[in-house]
Amino acid sequence: MNAFLYVLTFITFGAFAQTPSTGKLTGTVADSTTRQPISYVTIAVSTGAVSTSAVSTSATGARKILLGGTADDKGAFVLDNIPAGVYQITLSFVGYRTRIIPNVAIVPANGPVDLGTVLLAPDTKSLNEVVVTARKALVEDKGDKLVYNADVDATNTGGTAVDVLRKVPMLTVDLEGNVKMRGSSNIRVLVNGKPSSIMARNLADALKQMPANIIKSVEVITSPGAKYDAEGSAGVINIITKKQLQGTNGTINATVGNFNNSLGGNVSVKQGKVGLSASGNVYTYRNIMEMGQSRTTLVDGQPVSELSQRSTADNTGMGGHSELSLDYDPDSLNRLNFSVNAWGGNFPNNSQLGSRLVSTSGQVVQDFRRDIAFRNPYGNAEFNLGWTRSFTKPGKEFSVLSQYSYMPDNYYYTINQFDRASERPTFLEQTTNLSRNNEFTFQSDFANPYKLRDSASLKVEFGAKTIQRFIGSESTTNLSLTGLEQDYAFDTARSNEFKYIQRVFAGYSSLKFDTKNKWALSAGLRLEHTRINGDFITQRFQFNSQYTNLVPSFTVAKTVAKKHTFKLAYTQRISRPLIWYLNPFRNVSDPRNIQTGNPFLRPELTHATEVSYSTFGENGFSLNTSLFWRQTNNAIEWLSTVDAAGVAVTSPQNIGRNASYGANLSLSMQPNKRIDLSLNTDLTYVMLSSVALGQRNSGWVMGVGPNLTYKLPKDVSVQVMGQYNTGWISLQSTNTGWYFYGLSGKKEFWNKKASLTLNVTNPFNRWNLMRGESSAPSFDASNQFRLVNRSARLTFSYRFGQMSSGGKQSRKISNDDGKGGGR
Repeated sequence: MNAFLYVLTFITFGAFAQTPSTGKLTGTVADSTTRQPISYVTIAVSTGAVSTSAVSTSATGARKILLGGTADDKGAFVLDNIPAGVYQITLSFVGYRTRIIPNVAIVPANGPVDLGTVLLAPDTKSLNEVVVTARKALVEDKGDKLVYNADVDATNTGGTAVDVLRKVPMLTVDLEGNVKMRGSSNIRVLVNGKPSSIMARNLADALKQMPANIIKSVEVITSPGAKYDAEGSAGVINIITKKQLQGTNGTINATVGNFNNSLGGNVSVKQGKVGLSASGNVYTYRNIMEMGQSRTTLVDGQPVSELSQRSTADNTGMGGHSELSLDYDPDSLNRLNFSVNAWGGNFPNNSQLGSRLVSTSGQVVQDFRRDIAFRNPYGNAEFNLGWTRSFTKPGKEFSVLSQYSYMPDNYYYTINQFDRASERPTFLEQTTNLSRNNEFTFQSDFANPYKLRDSASLKVEFGAKTIQRFIGSESTTNLSLTGLEQDYAFDTARSNEFKYIQRVFAGYSSLKFDTKNKWALSAGLRLEHTRINGDFITQRFQFNSQYTNLVPSFTVAKTVAKKHTFKLAYTQRISRPLIWYLNPFRNVSDPRNIQTGNPFLRPELTHATEVSYSTFGENGFSLNTSLFWRQTNNAIEWLSTVDAAGVAVTSPQNIGRNASYGANLSLSMQPNKRIDLSLNTDLTYVMLSSVALGQRNSGWVMGVGPNLTYKLPKDVSVQVMGQYNTGWISLQSTNTGWYFYGLSGKKEFWNKKASLTLNVTNPFNRWNLMRGESSAPSFDASNQFRLVNRSARLTFSYRFGQMSSGGKQSRKISNDDGKGGGR
């Protein structure tokens, strides 16, 4: 591993030592009014007589064009192989006045000449004749990722990230906010290209905390390349938040509703070399549910007892998040960035549980009710410090990044248990689990593009990374077997202390090759070495393990007739279990259903292949389709075993094999300037098998989600949307489907700086019901789950200040290597 890092360092410094042997001209073209980049501007380098003025808009004298080129989709251009001399540079594009820059001296020994940002003025004469209204497509295929532009969907305002992700192609989100990509929940969710520890803790809860109005777009990456940590067998989701880059501006948002209430805002200041942004949000969230279960305990295939349970819960949680970011650009090629963000809150899970266990002979073994007070105060603090070095050569970049995060995650519950015939408690319990995760990350990346003649380009990327995780958990339990508080006693058997250290060392290299005839090829290798040390302090037991993985990735794409793209991709992935899977803490709040982690889990290894086709056309039409196959070995699933006394213990296990194949289709169009239509569908066949457990399960899973938005006069828009999913399949269970539908309306006023948005979900159905069946050699069970899903919310939003483009995006650490999200 050390040798590998030395080689990377040697290559990096070797790359820095390169100097151009010919003259070169670079720059960026932007609109003089909006300061937005202009794509595909034509640039010509001419010899002959030139104007003597500093900047001219007309040519004088005879000229001869020496060479030319075109700006890319971001307005950047590079012209190579220019002989020494003084030239006139002409920039032209339809709808803009031609811009001429005279007397540009090219001296190869002095290096590239950077024209900086060249502004083109709109051709007002042309604009008076033709009015063109352009709208960003709702869904865009950018080759290596699919992008849902959330800011185009006006009625997202006032919701949460859960509401946004429900509209994203290839994703399904159930009623509790659990996210799946192509039928798999093993995905990595990043925010602005970096992870949030709170996302890893419990994805469903974390998404409910993020306001929808701060989300600019969502990127879906189904075949991540070598640059990404080798985590997430189904792929990566990257949530991009809105960034204001120049001037002073911000937003204020307030939401009131029967389930959601929030107040928040953000402000950004960018002046000269310094940029400062701050955001904050506080919220409350309510959850009402009912659950019922009937389970038969089996011994040698014969029933011995029957368990009947019913649980009800009505909880309101509160929390918030904030972020502060400071950027400093000492010059046009360097950026220093420091940021700190914090999440925190308390999601109670108080419930009332009724439980009755009866033997096959009819004898009542146990009959009680429990009042459970469960709270989970949590927090997360994350600090990022980085330096990014750009070069005059567009696309060439070197960065050194660091990150520290600390996340306490604590559980407290108290129980008052009553026998059916008792008026006072007959059993009391107090349990505490204190867990923490300290994480240190260092990363360095280098990217360098090359021009291969005039027909192709090559981009080389490589880097190294190390992650050090220090995890701990301490749990204590006090019991009163009499139901009297004075009889509380410490329970040694239910108390323990656990420490866990995980070290990851990684290095990668990748190549991306593009040709002018629209072939694109990318390939990469990522080497990851993991070391684990575990210590059960209470039991005086230690364990150690290590493993090394070489992770390849490969993608080839071809674009035909400028708008039809075909792609074939293959990658391997690895998923390491994190603390929320490893923590040996036993949750015994329901004595008949115990949950615990498994510190001996091995990582998952996944092979993923996909073939896709995408196209776009007029009226905002876009179509994205794909066929995929995925196989995960050492697949991790939560499994239950029931003993002869009727007690179930559920914990994550490496079951064996999880394979699936299927298809996705995403369609969007804008028939006219008032209507937006979209449709997302997916169909997956899931196959799970465990030789060790002697179990297997399989079946089809399908989801469909239509969306219609209509823009009315006077800045009013309405939206109708819905989603239906046939359910999900695990090794031991099969669950029925669920659905939801929503109506939204939005009114903008005060020159579109303010808006009111009304959202209603499931207005004609208060409850949403799901049923499930599960079985194993030790039990057969059926269950049902009801969740109140009828809600309404009204959101006021106000924008202030001026927003204009400029500057550059700061780079941050992206730890997307761990499995442990919400279930």
